[in-house]
Amino acid sequence: MDSDKQITKENNKKELSSQNSWSSNPLSGSGKIARMNAITPSKTVSNRLYSGYNNYLQKPSAAVDYEELIAILNDSLKSKVNANELFYSMHNIFTNKLNTYFTALGYFNKQSKCINLKLIDKIGSTYSTKVFKSNTENPVIEALESNQTKFLDSNKFLNIPYLPNSRCVVIPMFAQNEVFGVFIVGDNEFEENTPLYELMSSYLAMFIHNKELSEQVSLNCNEDTLTGLYNHRAFQEYLSKELDKADKASQELSILIFDVNNISTINKELGHSKGDEIIKLVAEKIKQNIRANDIAGRYGGDEIAVILPDTSTEDAKYLGEYLTYSLSCCLVDDVGPVKVSVGIATYPQSALEQDKLLILAEQAMYISKSKGYQNGISTIVSSQDFDFWDDMALSSFASVLTKRHASIGVNFEEELVNKFNNEEIINQSHLIDMVTSLATAIDAKDEYTKDHSASVSRYSEALARALNLPEKEVERIKLGAMLHDVGKIGIPENVLRKPTKLSDEEWAIMKQHPTIGAEKVLMPNKALHDLIPMVKHHHEHWDGTGYPDKLKGEEIPYTARIVSIADAFHALVSDRPYRKGLGVEKACEILRLGAGIQWEKEMVRTFIQIAPSLVTKI
Repeated sequence: MDSDKQITKENNKKELSSQNSWSSNPLSGSGKIARMNAITPSKTVSNRLYSGYNNYLQKPSAAVDYEELIAILNDSLKSKVNANELFYSMHNIFTNKLNTYFTALGYFNKQSKCINLKLIDKIGSTYSTKVFKSNTENPVIEALESNQTKFLDSNKFLNIPYLPNSRCVVIPMFAQNEVFGVFIVGDNEFEENTPLYELMSSYLAMFIHNKELSEQVSLNCNEDTLTGLYNHRAFQEYLSKELDKADKASQELSILIFDVNNISTINKELGHSKGDEIIKLVAEKIKQNIRANDIAGRYGGDEIAVILPDTSTEDAKYLGEYLTYSLSCCLVDDVGPVKVSVGIATYPQSALEQDKLLILAEQAMYISKSKGYQNGISTIVSSQDFDFWDDMALSSFASVLTKRHASIGVNFEEELVNKFNNEEIINQSHLIDMVTSLATAIDAKDEYTKDHSASVSRYSEALARALNLPEKEVERIKLGAMLHDVGKIGIPENVLRKPTKLSDEEWAIMKQHPTIGAEKVLMPNKALHDLIPMVKHHHEHWDGTGYPDKLKGEEIPYTARIVSIADAFHALVSDRPYRKGLGVEKACEILRLGAGIQWEKEMVRTFIQIAPSLVTKI
């Protein structure tokens, strides 16, 4: 016993000594290269995926030739012209040479007071997330505030549920004594590789800083050369200042965004000079008709935005209507009257944050464009005029976020789930509309499963009625079946849309969608808690071989058994990239063979009786 204690004590001393060596100043001693060459590789510590699938990550490490690695990095990086190229190149080298699990780059946004993180995992999937400065316990913020590297045994703080868990190192990036972001690497052997990561983080920071200086030198003024309005950067700066003033004075502030209709067609058919002529005309009309304290800027290629301090939505609409009428009276050779679409968002009613306010104004502008002209005048749309769950509104919202998520660190799926969980449900009809819209958005991610959720809901309802369940239970099953695949909203599209067989790594990610749907989408919404069993367990098998919890027989919730059969049947009769949909008879035969193995026998028998009436065309 005493000898065992002595051995443990000696091992603890060695571990403490090792920790002190790699957490000290990486530039001290004999330097980074000498320290890396002196390292002896050790075995990788195992880690787990969010739902427990970890086999594909447990790979033995191999000896690394750091001099060769530095040479490869040097050859690859010296030709890069922007930070994104540099980041992707570093990620690929780390993944292939050091067997890292992910690489992440985050910039601190002073306006929104958060770090926008872009992360690439081992199989090339890209994720975006935000870490707010107010979250002082998050290791990312700790590294930013302390300007010290953080060594962690888990990456759960990133809040990406389908990212495999691993140890990681968070390195602050700074230039001119100012920390402006973080560099994160998922690596179970970071003790050995941290000096290299810190070296590359410093290189990346200097590269980004020099690029920013170069851009500042080349930027002679805040003016857009074509229109004479403020450019995009200046517009954003003025908007930030005006929002601060509106907040202090408890005033409203409206944003108008004008988009020239058919500009791409005009550029293509009549040339870009004609398109430029129209954009200049729109800018001139706007300058002539706004107040002295209003601020106009060129927001995009054919988009002009106007900041209207101390202005309500109603007054902003009046200005929008007047300007669209004025422009419709301007006739351009070979084009005719100038037509624009107009969207409005108002602080604080629409949103409090600058990014959200602009997103909503753009969304309203897209809806205006889809509505077209009525009586020769554009339909002016405010963000307060439409239901978020309307198909047109959702489509417009997706268009805006798809275009802008790289710059603001927000994606459509993330915002959709946040809105879904924060929505105040008015009645059952409102709930059904929300659920239907969310399911439609999920189905849209996979071109081969169009209307899948609605079909599974219909089949589940039919089976529930055939089993003589109470009407209230039937309605609950309809909703649960509609949302059975809601967790796929968190599955990367390169996995979800892959037309060929999934690899073990990709399949491990795909198998997490029931848990993501239950815990990340439904759990925060109390009104939907009774749907969780269907969403979480519709892939359990009667013989206990399913997932995520390997439930067996009657351990599987009754409602989940119903959805499981409906889900399988629709998959069998639907076209897939690798086969045509099966006929009803063949699909029923497969269900019959799986009865008592994958599905409950009595339910399969009942479903087979009603199946012919469910599918009218195969």
